[in-house]
Amino acid sequence: MAIAGITSASRTKNTLGHTSRGALVVVTTLFFMWGFCTVLNDALIPHLQSIFALSYLKASLIQLAFFGSYFLFAPAAGSLVERIGYQRTMVSGLVTMSLGALLFVPAALTALYGLFLAAQVVLAAGVTILQVAANPYVTILGPPETASSRLNLTQAFNTLGDTVAPYIGSIFLLGGAAAETAPYGGSALAAFRIRQAATVKVPYIAIAATLLFLAVAIALYKFPRLEVTQDFRPGDAGGSLHDSIWKHPHLWLGALAIFVYVGAEVSIGSFLAKYIAGPEIGNMSLQKATQLVTLYWAGMMLGRFVGSAIMQRIAANRLLTVAATGAGLMTLLSFFTLGHLAELGSLTGRGSGLLVQAIVGGAVFPVLMGHLADIYGIHRALFLPFLCYLLIVYYGLRGWRIAATEVQSHISHME
Repeated sequence: MAIAGITSASRTKNTLGHTSRGALVVVTTLFFMWGFCTVLNDALIPHLQSIFALSYLKASLIQLAFFGSYFLFAPAAGSLVERIGYQRTMVSGLVTMSLGALLFVPAALTALYGLFLAAQVVLAAGVTILQVAANPYVTILGPPETASSRLNLTQAFNTLGDTVAPYIGSIFLLGGAAAETAPYGGSALAAFRIRQAATVKVPYIAIAATLLFLAVAIALYKFPRLEVTQDFRPGDAGGSLHDSIWKHPHLWLGALAIFVYVGAEVSIGSFLAKYIAGPEIGNMSLQKATQLVTLYWAGMMLGRFVGSAIMQRIAANRLLTVAATGAGLMTLLSFFTLGHLAELGSLTGRGSGLLVQAIVGGAVFPVLMGHLADIYGIHRALFLPFLCYLLIVYYGLRGWRIAATEVQSHISHME
């Protein structure tokens, strides 16, 4: 998944006067790969949950490890872009992702849940580095007036990676595991876990090899030369000595909206396979249910294309309000039913860093939802993402327009 508008804590002195199509095609492959690696967790979570007999809370630690890395590594990734440039940072991100993918092999060989979590941290650190470099690079690969269309195109491929990951994961992670009942304990249980975890090795080795191939390709490709400069600092021309991102409520409210949005999106995706497979909902195998998770992410991809077209005529905040309201109502509908209702300037660097860190909602909310699922059941735990969508509705209606000028008198009084 990708968040539009995320940039690193850096700028370029100029953008290209024309779109570099070759460079855009190469970078677009990166969007697909990090989307694929991110959402593959939706197939990995139910698989590991079955192997280790995990509660929903313990299973949610996978997303805590993955999305927590965004919060930890995003600031450092922005600094890395400033030091070594976009191209080398993208290579660094790919190599880090490849290392994280390879760590799944010893995790599977030993069947230790802690090693799986460690592999998630390293993999997600690479994703964070890659995303912080690739997003802003796409915006400067051509004229500023077409930057949004380039981001929409590349992020469509990001969502394509999101869409195919659960289906492929259901085949190689869940489909390859032999159907057997877990022993009660001892060496037999350890052997069972190693056998079941063995299906993880081949997919993640393939992912690591693909990422290394992309790293070499990116390193050798002759990208357009674009200079990176530091952000404005307080006191620089165009910046205010007393300015702060916290004096711009529309920014931090936007970060909060991203926080709860990613939290809702990831929470639902993480437990959707288990939810669909439940006897009171879909009453089907976990592999089949995981394949149906593809429809969830396909809806995201369709919404990106349709939303991009609609925004040509409707203001973004209004569309956000309608979309969040619809998502909230659908979540609430699932909460109250059993699923068979129908057949159908200057603070840019610091501000963008805040938006990147807000993706940590994908770490926090699955843990909260997992805890609720253990107590009340996965069905009732859907009330949490409903609350998330309520806050997004508020941001679409009101929060986006609260600019610094509206609170300037209050700030002056406080100072």
